[in-house]
Amino acid sequence: MSQSRPVYLKLRDQIAASIIQGEYAEGKMLPSVRALAAEQGANPLTVAKAYQQFQNDGLVEVQRGVGMYVVEGAAEQLRTREKEQFLQEEWPEIRARMRRLGLDLAELAECT
Repeated sequence: MSQSRPVYLKLRDQIAASIIQGEYAEGKMLPSVRALAAEQGANPLTVAKAYQQFQNDGLVEVQRGVGMYVVEGAAEQLRTREKEQFLQEEWPEIRARMRRLGLDLAELAECT
């Protein structure tokens, strides 16, 4: 990941990973903006901006006065998006580097 990416996008990626991994399960409430900001050492406005993007994408819903909840199907939507992004943006670079280094998938499989 690029160091020059905005903080709210880095935070959004962390939240997305937590949803995909089930740390923030579907149907469950996300931490409050203030709580997550304190936990991450981030500005609450930055957390709010990341949360707003999830809301705009339909991955969370707000219950006024209660909190923000992860919607059903959010993890699969995020997983699908991340796969597409990996295959379109990251994999071509990785594959090109593997070719430069003379690595193949069989060699990599032995390393794990």
